[in-house]
Amino acid sequence: MVDFSLEVSQNKYLPEGSGEVHAVITVTAHDVRPGTPDAPGTAGTAATAGAAEVILLDCSGSMDYPHSKIIEARRAAQAAIDTLHDGVAFAVVAGTGQAEMVYPTRQELVEASPRTREAAKAAVKRLRPHGGTAMGRWLLLARDLMATRPDAIHHAILLTDGQNGESEAVFAAALAACEGRFQCDCRGVGADWKVAELRRVASTLLGSVALLREPAEMVEDFRSLIERAQARGIDRVGLRVWTPKGATIRFLRQVSPELEDLTARAVEVNPLTRDHPTGAWATGTREYHLCVDVPPAPVGNERLAARVSVIAGEDELSRTAVLAAWSEDDELSTRIDEVVAHYTGQTELARAVQGGLAARRDGDEVSAVTLLGRAARIAAAADDGATLERLAKVVDIDDAATGAVRLRPQVDTLDEMDLDAGSTVTMPARR
Repeated sequence: MVDFSLEVSQNKYLPEGSGEVHAVITVTAHDVRPGTPDAPGTAGTAATAGAAEVILLDCSGSMDYPHSKIIEARRAAQAAIDTLHDGVAFAVVAGTGQAEMVYPTRQELVEASPRTREAAKAAVKRLRPHGGTAMGRWLLLARDLMATRPDAIHHAILLTDGQNGESEAVFAAALAACEGRFQCDCRGVGADWKVAELRRVASTLLGSVALLREPAEMVEDFRSLIERAQARGIDRVGLRVWTPKGATIRFLRQVSPELEDLTARAVEVNPLTRDHPTGAWATGTREYHLCVDVPPAPVGNERLAARVSVIAGEDELSRTAVLAAWSEDDELSTRIDEVVAHYTGQTELARAVQGGLAARRDGDEVSAVTLLGRAARIAAAADDGATLERLAKVVDIDDAATGAVRLRPQVDTLDEMDLDAGSTVTMPARR
């Protein structure tokens, strides 16, 4: 069993005439199985569910160049299969210009056991690269496989070394058909895939995207992905946001551990209430930045700006309030909550990195220097050494504190992709 607690970080005070309310909602899932202490401040528990796993393995012709890619991909798939718990429903799909069942051979999921794991690993060992890349077809087959186990928590891994060969319309339709059906973590190996393309898949399917520089990194990464997926015991978790009449939600973003805008995913429950899906959960903490525009009230008034609940299906598991109060005291109304400020900076950092890299690729050196310099300044202020280290491989940083940077004339493509792929991973706020 898992339950949830909520914590709000905000400065509720607004100046006269203002209605823009910011708050960071910290959501923590606690393990309350027998023998573990109950977490305080929670309102309900959710039961854990079974798991379904589909491994989507790029087997296009490019996976043979170098040959180590397909060798390590097979090893990674076998390691993932070995990591599956008994009873987990699973399948392996070979992705080319088609989506081909590897194991089992029929379009179904089978339960992991010593026998099925050995049979699956033997089938994976026989994989040979050929053909093209049609990621939409791979994802659609994963969707159809997941539909055979409707009560399970659905997760997939997608590995590729290249770019999708489908038309934009076909690819977009496939993503739309898969949204909400399963979560998918995407991995790109080598330097010939597009970060933005895999980020689009991962964002739509509430997963992650990462660069694997070398084929040998696949094995441990796949094993880790399967372990994390199997730790998720609660599915279809969402944030339900109620706002008063006349208020509007400007945005709701996941800001930790990764950035993900949930605003457009909202499903209307009634004119005042919207649900924002967050996928499956293990124990742990995620944080969300909520911005609400509320009708201004006279100085001295305090009102409810939003009510935020964690739901699993239709069950409310925990609830908290976001407040708005109007004050003539400038010291109160101009103060920015430190947690809100931190994650506002993290969002701006990601935008600056992605925008700067796009400008660099387009040959706009002035914009690239401006944006990547801004990224260096934000990272330095947040003491984000990891981002500064990745930035330093793309620009020469003269003074991170002021954002003084110079474009490097030669940049390793993998270093640029690593900076891009890692731009949405955030640092937790200090408290």
